[in-house]
Amino acid sequence: MSRTTEFVLGLIGGILGFFGAIIALFVGGLDAAFNETGSSSITGLGWSAFLFSALAIVGSVVVKSKAKLGGILLLVSAVGGLISISFFYLISAVLIGIAGIMGLVRKDKVKKESNSISA
Repeated sequence: MSRTTEFVLGLIGGILGFFGAIIALFVGGLDAAFNETGSSSITGLGWSAFLFSALAIVGSVVVKSKAKLGGILLLVSAVGGLISISFFYLISAVLIGIAGIMGLVRKDKVKKESNSISA
């Protein structure tokens, strides 16, 4: 069965996650610039969200061949990105989460083979 829906949702969610991670990195950079210590924990969380977005894109590619593994990768990236940068990853987490659940739950259609016995 073609898993185009899961692939597209995961890919769009991963790309939007990259944008959310870039925004978090920007906010973390501003926080570090105005902070007395010169560092920010938001920057590290932005990088982790960047990695989870890459994992989402990998999961969306894998879901076409191995649906269960791809679904698990997508769900891990959705939850991990949401924990990392919560608000900036919200739309991405919803899209990636839907794709992950579809990858795990959706069943493949079984083709009926017609065995006709010829005499």
